Amino acid sequence: MLACLTAPAALAQSPAELRVGEKVAAAPVKPPPSGVADLQWDDLMPKGWSARKALEGVDLASLSDNDPRASRLLDKLRQDLDRAPVVPALDGRRVRIAGFVVTLERSDKGVREFLLVPYFGACIHTPPPPANQIVHVLAAAPVPPEKAIFPVWVIGTLKTVAAVTAEGAAGYRIADAQVEEYPWRRRR
Repeated sequence: MLACLTAPAALAQSPAELRVGEKVAAAPVKPPPSGVADLQWDDLMPKGWSARKALEGVDLASLSDNDPRASRLLDKLRQDLDRAPVVPALDGRRVRIAGFVVTLERSDKGVREFLLVPYFGACIHTPPPPANQIVHVLAAAPVPPEKAIFPVWVIGTLKTVAAVTAEGAAGYRIADAQVEEYPWRRRR
């Protein structure tokens, strides 16, 4: 659970040579399409909001794994993260944001529905990030599976629409999204 708050730099190695918790590196400058604003993940969180606030004043060292207080704290923390506030001013804006795909619906043609998350392995290898750090994406065209395992750009109209999925709760949605490869290089 706490891994979703800290986005660990390296918990596991993947076949794609990305590490769990790794965020997309800055891409070579490629301007977004006309009328589209580039967003960073921090832009999706209201000013002054922090997922860590729920842990203020809690002495984590005093809690053991089998302590009922720890279980209650984790339950409350998950509920708070699943209801993390969004930025209403972003509703209806045309945006481009880079992230990683967590597949929700796949066919032989590719991935049509997915969660876009800020770091590799979110929702699969670590607990989901806060809802304001997850975008529910409905792609206009299927994303080939071999592209969906690497970072992508998602371009479309951002809506402040919540979605609860088996992989996590999203605070935003982009429907009819364009999905493009994000420029990155494999480490050697």
